Amino acid sequence: MSAAPANAAPAAALRPALPGDVPLLAAIAMTAILELTGEDYDERQQEAWADAFADEEALAERLADRLTLVATRAGEPVGFIALAENTIIDLLYIRPEVAGEGVATLLCVAIEKLATARGAKSLTVDASDTALAFFQARGYVARQRNTVQRGGEWLGNTTLEKKLTAETPAPG
Repeated sequence: MSAAPANAAPAAALRPALPGDVPLLAAIAMTAILELTGEDYDERQQEAWADAFADEEALAERLADRLTLVATRAGEPVGFIALAENTIIDLLYIRPEVAGEGVATLLCVAIEKLATARGAKSLTVDASDTALAFFQARGYVARQRNTVQRGGEWLGNTTLEKKLTAETPAPG
């Protein structure tokens, strides 16, 4: 058995979200939006989008009927994903310092497997321009372009869909 390279990121663990996680999840989403989306959205758009997560009560209500998984490292949340109606990836955010280290992939693979096990034939996601390439690399296909309003600002995103099969392992 070989050891992981010294510079390899520590593995992340997954667990279900707990009601007490809401402040941490809101902070992860806001930080991700403000620090990771600057190439695709201007400052006003980023602030309007991030402000949607400032209302922790609304986020708690939103997550209440979703299957939400939290990725942790050393017990600290570093990302989360929420599945709505067993067919929609509603939220996927990771801390900027773990971007590119496989946390989003780990979350996505897990939610795809859970949705498949629960009978879903496909998943859809309204991906930000920042997340578009990530989802396309995972086999999601663009279906339509959207504009959504957040805090008086218009933001573009793309609805993508991935067909799920029990036999085919998820890429990535």
